[in-house]
Amino acid sequence: MPTLDRHDDVFVLDLGDGENRFHPDWIASVNTALEEVENAEGPRALVTAASGKIYSNGLDLEWLMANADRYQDYVTSVHELLARTLSLPVITVAALQGHTFAAGAMFSLAHDFRVMRADRGFWCLPEADINIPFTPGMSALIQSRLSPRTAHEAMTTARRYGGHDALAAEIVDHAVEEEAVRPTAVEIARAQAAKAATPTLGTIKARMYASALETLRDRNAPVG
Repeated sequence: MPTLDRHDDVFVLDLGDGENRFHPDWIASVNTALEEVENAEGPRALVTAASGKIYSNGLDLEWLMANADRYQDYVTSVHELLARTLSLPVITVAALQGHTFAAGAMFSLAHDFRVMRADRGFWCLPEADINIPFTPGMSALIQSRLSPRTAHEAMTTARRYGGHDALAAEIVDHAVEEEAVRPTAVEIARAQAAKAATPTLGTIKARMYASALETLRDRNAPVG
């Protein structure tokens, strides 16, 4: 399960050492961590990272198939996590040390910055290959964070981007060696931590991504 630690002005949320799929308990744990970061005192920023070969493989499809009657509530909770991360009033940096797929890739896009391992691991939106359409909220998030050309390619072809390709497509901000992924993310976060001392950053994000946030939080939008 995710664990949260604070190192001076930088919180580091380790998502886990497995596939880090969006199980309801995992989502609840991440939300608890985000609440702690949001309510903390003083300058602060957030890095999310993982400990294994995978940053996150997205939705917990096994759980979902066993709990089909909870589909609507489950997708709503995923949307809210994405919206909360996108509008969090602190600088957020995703340290992508491994595979980042599907909703895990969307979660990374909800961060302000992304640092990816250059030599191994893929960033991918595989929905076109696995026959799961993007919800309107997911589409809005992706299109708000990627260039039109990259969003189109990523969403329609399910391309797997390695670190250098992801950097070239402006999906990530840095592609570095494995041992530098988390330290680079922490340094970016530390340099921007003072921006959380006032509510201004949250207001900027809320207005910048107003359309995507509204769609993610629309309970009447289709979820399948």
